[in-house]
Amino acid sequence: MNLQPILEVQHLSKSFGSHEVLRDIDFTVRPGDVTSIIGASGSGKSTLLRCINLLETPSRGAVRFHGEDVTAPGVRPSAYRAKVGMVFQSFNLFNNMNVLENCMAGPVKVLRQSREEARRKALRYLEQVGMAPYVKARPRQLSGGQKQRVAIARALAMEPEVLLFDEPTSALDPEMVGEVLSVMKELAASGMTMLVVTHEMAFARDVSRRVVFMSDGVICEEGEPAELFAHPRQPRTREFLARFMAS
Repeated sequence: MNLQPILEVQHLSKSFGSHEVLRDIDFTVRPGDVTSIIGASGSGKSTLLRCINLLETPSRGAVRFHGEDVTAPGVRPSAYRAKVGMVFQSFNLFNNMNVLENCMAGPVKVLRQSREEARRKALRYLEQVGMAPYVKARPRQLSGGQKQRVAIARALAMEPEVLLFDEPTSALDPEMVGEVLSVMKELAASGMTMLVVTHEMAFARDVSRRVVFMSDGVICEEGEPAELFAHPRQPRTREFLARFMAS
């Protein structure tokens, strides 16, 4: 079993002006890990994910992918993002393209695949997330849950090594949350390496291998889900989990 890290976040900090949003973040993602990042709104979770995907530039520290610092000068973000995909809470689909075209765009433009190869792979991943019957639909014709499943298929079509999820269910109506979580559970079971910012505590507890609890821009506590949920060591973790488990 390869235990070499895929991603390493080292002493990462991020400030917006005088406001420090992240402070000295350290953690490691290994192949096959499903890591859930939990914490109250405003604790820096989404900013951390955006720094990892280079949508934000860290103020200090490093993000290493297979040992290479991707924040260093000369690294092409597009080549890195082809390997570390991201699923956003607001779907970010192209409204002027149908479902199939949305899933083919990246492989054709970034990976330089032929349209035929891109089409074949896109159809395979749309089938995997249960959206193959909707290939000709435009995003405006889909429900929120369907859009998010297309967004996951679009990320998978790039065949990334790691998938980042930024609160993928938070923009969905409650009845649509389950359909997206079931796709994510299947991905986790298939061995996909995933880093998930989520408010879905049952997913974090039951599907993750590791859980990271953030508060006020720092990692307050991390560990295996069974241990962290049953025996949180930090008062802030206990308070957060008690509030969520009661709701």
